Amino acid sequence: MGAAGVGGAGYRRTVTPPRTATGSATPSARAKGRRRGARPSGTELLAAAVGAVPGGAERPGQLQMTTAIEECVAEGEHLLVQAGTGTGKSLAYLAPALTVDGPVVVSTATLALQSQLVDHDLPRLADAVEPVLGRRPTFAVLKGRHHYLCLARLDNSTEEEPEDTLFDAPAARPGGGTKWLGEAGRLGKQVERLRDWAEKTATGDRDELDPGVDDQAWRLVSMPARECVGATRCPFGQECFAEASRARAREADIVVTNHSLLAVDMLADRHIVPPHKLLIVDEAHELADRVSSAAQAELVPELIDRTTRRARTLLRPETAEALTAAGDALAVGLAEAPAGRITSGLPTPLREACTLLDAATRSALDAIGDVKSDDPDPVRKQQAKAALDELSTTAQRLLEEGDHDVAWVEKNDSGSRRALVVAPLSVAGTLATHLYDERTVVATSATLALGGRFDTVARALGLDAPPPAPPTPAAAALAARTGPGRPAAEAPGRRLAGDVTPNAVVPATEGPGWRSLDVGSPFDYARQGILYVAAHLPRPSVSGLPEAAGEELLGLVEALGGRTLGLFSSRRAAQQAAELVRARTDLPVLLQGEEALPLLVRRFREERASCLFGVMSLWQGVDVPGDACQLVVIDRLPFPRPDEPLAAARAAAVDAGGGSGFAAVSVPIAAVRLAQGVGRLIRATGDRGVVAVLDSRLETARGYGPFLRRSLPPFWYTTRPEVARGALERLAKS
Repeated sequence: MGAAGVGGAGYRRTVTPPRTATGSATPSARAKGRRRGARPSGTELLAAAVGAVPGGAERPGQLQMTTAIEECVAEGEHLLVQAGTGTGKSLAYLAPALTVDGPVVVSTATLALQSQLVDHDLPRLADAVEPVLGRRPTFAVLKGRHHYLCLARLDNSTEEEPEDTLFDAPAARPGGGTKWLGEAGRLGKQVERLRDWAEKTATGDRDELDPGVDDQAWRLVSMPARECVGATRCPFGQECFAEASRARAREADIVVTNHSLLAVDMLADRHIVPPHKLLIVDEAHELADRVSSAAQAELVPELIDRTTRRARTLLRPETAEALTAAGDALAVGLAEAPAGRITSGLPTPLREACTLLDAATRSALDAIGDVKSDDPDPVRKQQAKAALDELSTTAQRLLEEGDHDVAWVEKNDSGSRRALVVAPLSVAGTLATHLYDERTVVATSATLALGGRFDTVARALGLDAPPPAPPTPAAAALAARTGPGRPAAEAPGRRLAGDVTPNAVVPATEGPGWRSLDVGSPFDYARQGILYVAAHLPRPSVSGLPEAAGEELLGLVEALGGRTLGLFSSRRAAQQAAELVRARTDLPVLLQGEEALPLLVRRFREERASCLFGVMSLWQGVDVPGDACQLVVIDRLPFPRPDEPLAAARAAAVDAGGGSGFAAVSVPIAAVRLAQGVGRLIRATGDRGVVAVLDSRLETARGYGPFLRRSLPPFWYTTRPEVARGALERLAKS
């Protein structure tokens, strides 16, 4: 297929309507609207929003959170807020956000929450508060540049399509292999549809393209930020969709973005997100990992090859050959190196490959020179320069072998991906420097207080947190009565998962310039759910699902008759569990990987007797309120695997400093994951059920068991299997 079959002739939009947010107020209009009369408070706006919801009722935790945000904005302090499921935290932070001048930025970790805010919460809030504010508040979504159609890329893609997509390297596509002509024809049709869509779309946002296109097609018409020449030097700068999205963001009252773009903004000295006084970080427990991912870099032979082909017309033959030789050397070095963390310096073949690549990219960058306004093709030149510069920077970073970085070799099971990866050992310093300066930050999540305290998460987010204070006499006495080694039957009255009183909230923690707050949850966890720990099972030692744990799982599933979400530590364990339940019962079992995940979740929600088994992506991504999910089974505590390079390196660094890497790194990671998984059970006030953890260490491990339990909602707690099965049997009859 020739270039014209994919790209066609030079592209030019025939119609370019002005792209501003519908109903957006200009900054001056916003200011005029806010000068009319006394400005309403956040609590007044919250009351209006709640009152507009049919049957809406004020929730104490929601009001407490709104008040705390207003106070922190007024006093210039940062705030950590733990808000349990059902609190209504979105309205609790959106209402006070409308009292702050200029854009307020809300960052989320998941597309699901971003969609909820943009499609539901913000439109309803705008309708409700318009009479109170005297104007309709505006909002905008800000995504990374590559999420938007690039007209320059669409116009300028004809030469590279056969090289960069028709014959993509195997690692660039699932399954590997060279693209066959039928696939190439399908790609051409998708790009032609994108050209038609470019004439009609007002935003160029990929998420608004229905039906969508695959990643290969989208790469042809989008532009990563590092390759963009800038609006002033681009022939399509006045029509740029990405620039239009930034303009809308500057004019909006509330800007919704994501943690990945927020991380890139911090690393780019905050030149992407519009200036603002208040930043709200929802799903804040994921922020540090997203910043770490943004600061991560890698060298892949296929990327070097693709970069060489892209830049070849700008280079002398010997310079291009040097780049090719460096890519070949990297491929050989990766083939010889075992997967895993590099602990004693780069192996010689990889060091030599990085040295060759550093020299070749420097030579290529010198040959290309600066991008000038009168260049015949500034877009293509900038693309080549950006790719070469990234390779050069990564090679130099790997050769430095700094104590602040971790390097590892990454390979997948099929062998189609081999990469040399480098990432920061910690991002706490980056966050401390770039997250809090000249703005108030509100970080919120349902899982911020790990082990019953905020200090662990505070330190991970770059805040100066005090060491834990010794327990009060009353707390020590309570721990003695219901300690980690004591059977539930011996504890007087109800024993709760966290060894706390029902509906208790985490004590506040504060440090220089910040405070914390736990607003609890409207759910009565002690009455709605049971946390059952199978303390009689042997300590898990082998991979997969041990036989005893499988029998325990089977008994629980049979007692309820399905309605089970199984969260497993490995794909092998999930497969073994599915095979066991299928072989021994007639219950329908849905296994992650056998169908698309959204389809599996929909079937699980609709088929009352079904079970859904899967791995880590299910621990946070499933929201099934009602009686479709009344049993959540967790096969083992979700500690990071020993071969997870970053977690292992961070633990080793703590050990080297005289601390416990396991306690400081592995246990908090497990606490967040476990709390997220356990949180799948109770999603509404009418939900009831059992969480079953088939890992006895949650009860028997004296060092970290209580810490993990205190990180969970205060369910009624038991280690007696007959109690758990009896509760499930009663639920089955209800």
